[in-house]
Amino acid sequence: MTRYVPVMGMLALTILAGCSHHAKPAPALHASAYGSALAVSSGDKQLGTPGAPLPQPLVIEVNDDQGNGVQGALVKFSGPAGVSFNPAAALSDSNGEVSTNVTVGDSSGRYTVEVITTDKKGKEIPLQVNELAAGYQEMLGYEVQKKYCSRCHDPNSTPEQVSNYGNLAVAPHPFDRGNTFNKLSDADLASIISHGGPAMNLSALMPDYGSTLSKADIRAVIAYIRLVSNPPFQAPGMVYATR
Repeated sequence: MTRYVPVMGMLALTILAGCSHHAKPAPALHASAYGSALAVSSGDKQLGTPGAPLPQPLVIEVNDDQGNGVQGALVKFSGPAGVSFNPAAALSDSNGEVSTNVTVGDSSGRYTVEVITTDKKGKEIPLQVNELAAGYQEMLGYEVQKKYCSRCHDPNSTPEQVSNYGNLAVAPHPFDRGNTFNKLSDADLASIISHGGPAMNLSALMPDYGSTLSKADIRAVIAYIRLVSNPPFQAPGMVYATR
């Protein structure tokens, strides 16, 4: 039996040597040009599912002092625990753009993505981008508000829906206006949605939906408003850690 040991040993060494050739690190990226500013081209403030990739890639543009796209600039992406990027770093293309696919964390909420490039002197140029992960209740609220609320509360028209925002005598507040909605309690918002604007001495153009929406639907819309709020909503009585 001992005469087979050297053969098996050589076979093991051959396998190990072969495996080592498959673990080559990815080549490092080196910038050939440098910008002076970063801007979001598309893909920010997306509403995604916790633990899953966002529907669209995040596209960042690197610009020079004249606002022109810079090709060959190195852009790096990072985020809180649970957030991943594919790729995590890339060089800008001929349009000055870099694209990455973002996977948000496992919990619903707001995720702040850090984007960094450097200028000619090596100084970092940072940019923060917010992405959103919606749980079941927030996603239900998104669907409900899209059906009943967005035509008036969203100032932007889409191919699927023309906004009525600019036609109203009193412009409604977009749901991401945290400076307005953060001052209202959940009970206040539920009263406005259920009984209309006059319930809180607000515009009569805000109709009542108490006979149209269930209490669960109304709670879901409020959860969605809290999710998209900018600045972020902070529940009264809660203590929030700062970075």
